[in-house]
Formats: sequence, structure tokens, C-alpha cells
Amino acid sequence: MRILLVEDDAVLREVITRSLEQAGHRVDTAGSVLEADHLWRVQPFDAVLLDLNLPQHERTESPMGNGLQVLRDARARGDLTPVLVLTARNRTEERIEGLDSGADDYLGKPFDLAEVEARLRAMVRRAIGSSDLAQLGDLQLDRRARRFSVAGTSLELPAREFEVLYELMSPPGHAVSKRHLSDKLSNFDEALGDNALESFISRLRKKLVGSGATIRTLRGIGYLLEPEP
Repeated sequence: MRILLVEDDAVLREVITRSLEQAGHRVDTAGSVLEADHLWRVQPFDAVLLDLNLPQHERTESPMGNGLQVLRDARARGDLTPVLVLTARNRTEERIEGLDSGADDYLGKPFDLAEVEARLRAMVRRAIGSSDLAQLGDLQLDRRARRFSVAGTSLELPAREFEVLYELMSPPGHAVSKRHLSDKLSNFDEALGDNALESFISRLRKKLVGSGATIRTLRGIGYLLEPEP
């Protein structure tokens, strides 16, 4: 998944980012209202992790308030990206206001990093209407465990190859554009080029031999995961 993390505490932001990236996700971060609003407008994300108590940008007098206003503005323009709000554990009114403003879930501070990732996965599953398991031939994806297997044997993949195959199998049988895959695997500090993407696809094809699934290139469109002939 490509995730927008909005958190003004630099230490906490780094800890959460490292945890999510180790789980195979791509993370873009914002530490202020204007940074969050800008990133959310120019880049599609699978999920947003949003702290409500954000500072204004020091060089602007923007009328925007805290993270709650960023959320309200996104919903007002029709953006349905799943949002997990981070709140102080004893601030019930803050949680209620966040949910009423369009948040999909909330998590009180302090929290367990594993629960953050689990809640993000659950939100995205609900948003796309998918189950935890997807299968094509002998290839199976367990989203909850973030695990691929072939005929019951784990398929070990580097993080980015995993994410490419994850996108192709969510769900299987639909075309995925190069732009979409590049967006999912990039962040604002590092863009993934076509050559790198094609290299990932080539390596995946070799690893899928005998799985009953194969990746077909659709010229001018992208890639399709389909049953092996």
C-alpha cells in the first residue's frame, strides 16, 4: 500500500514510517496542515494515517485549522481514501468529531505499531470490498498475514516484488497500469522508473513458473495476472 502519514512529532513519524516500510508499504509523510493538504491533493493514496493536532505552517496565515480540517476538506471534494485517525486516548470528543468528519477508524495514543498496520489493512479491505484471501491457480495471497504461497509453500519475495504481485492480485484478473504500479511503489523522494518496474515483472514471471498463474503485458495498458495457459 501507499500510505500518507500525517504526524507533527518527528520522532513518532520516523518510528511509524520505519515500521510501515518494514512491512512492505510505501510511506509519504507530512508534519503540518499545509503539507498534508498538498500531498493529499496531488497524490492518490491507499490509506491516510492522520494525527488531528497539527501545527499551521509557520510562514502562512492559512485559515485551515488542525488535521480535522484537512479531513473535512478531503471529504468535501469527494475523496474517499480510508482514514485512520490518531487521537489522545482520553479525548472521547475528539474521536467522535473525527468519525463524524469522515474518518473510518481511530486509534488512541499510545498504540502498538502492529495494530496500526492491521487497522490500515482492515480499512483498505473494507474500502475495496475484498476478503483476506485471493487465489489464482496454485498461487494464494493471504492479506492478513501478508503472505504469498504456491500450493501451500511460502513464496519468498523482496518487498517491492511483493507489492507488485499484491497489486496484480487485488483482485486477480484485472489490468493494472504501469502508472498505477509506479505510484504504489514510489514516494516523493524516490520515483520508480519503467525499467525498474519491468525488471520486477521479469523476476516475478520466473518465480511464478509452475504456480498456475502468469503475468501478461498489455501493450499501452499495463499488466494482467491470469491463469497459466
